[in-house]
Amino acid sequence: MSEILLDAVDLTKHYSSVEALRGASFQARAGEVTALIGDNGAGKSTLVKCLSGAEQPTSGKILLDGSEIHLESPVTARRLGIETVYQDLAVAPELDPAANLYLGREIFRKGILGKLGMLDKAEMRRQAVQEFQRLGVTLQSTDVPIGSLSGGQRQSVAVARSVVWASKVVFMDEPTAALGVVQRERVLDVIKKVRDKGIAVVLISHNMPEVLSVSDRIEVLRLGKRVARFTGADTKLEDLVAAMTGALVQEEAA
Repeated sequence: MSEILLDAVDLTKHYSSVEALRGASFQARAGEVTALIGDNGAGKSTLVKCLSGAEQPTSGKILLDGSEIHLESPVTARRLGIETVYQDLAVAPELDPAANLYLGREIFRKGILGKLGMLDKAEMRRQAVQEFQRLGVTLQSTDVPIGSLSGGQRQSVAVARSVVWASKVVFMDEPTAALGVVQRERVLDVIKKVRDKGIAVVLISHNMPEVLSVSDRIEVLRLGKRVARFTGADTKLEDLVAAMTGALVQEEAA
């Protein structure tokens, strides 16, 4: 069994009188894909925001590699090796794939030119091509604005960007939303390669067949609390639906 890399224990989150998380727990293991599922309003987005530094929980604790951490911002999370891929194709459409991969982490030219802010575009492109090849990301072209590529290719670049910089955990929020069948399979293949690097992948998805096809473990939220955990290979679609609707509860939800 893989070691627990990210461990959230009894997180609560209050927005005024609204209790979005009611003691939610979650675990992600190194070298595994853990799916986080639940119906709308279950608390998935709030939990991911707390675990990626976008929000701070009201109470509870978060551990990384067994040590408690405090994620004050997404920048703090990134410094700790935690990256997030959002469902809205968070890329700069006017930039090429290499520039997107190094967005915010640009390589500058050596010497006086670098001090003047000149980018080493050739080196960024060389390294980007290596990373895309390593992750199995195939692109129509690396020299055109990413906005001219297909949705699957754009999302593959977004996934690759997070993976290249993540050393611990990657959250993937509906990464295949609005993609066609072929494009979806391409992104799922990249997710599997990320897992095989030893990184903990957290997949948030409403697509249950997709969850079952790619996940090693599945954790279910309902009404702001984890109610069930499953092993991907031993789980049926009916089990997931039952847990999401409250017909099946493995953990105390009160």
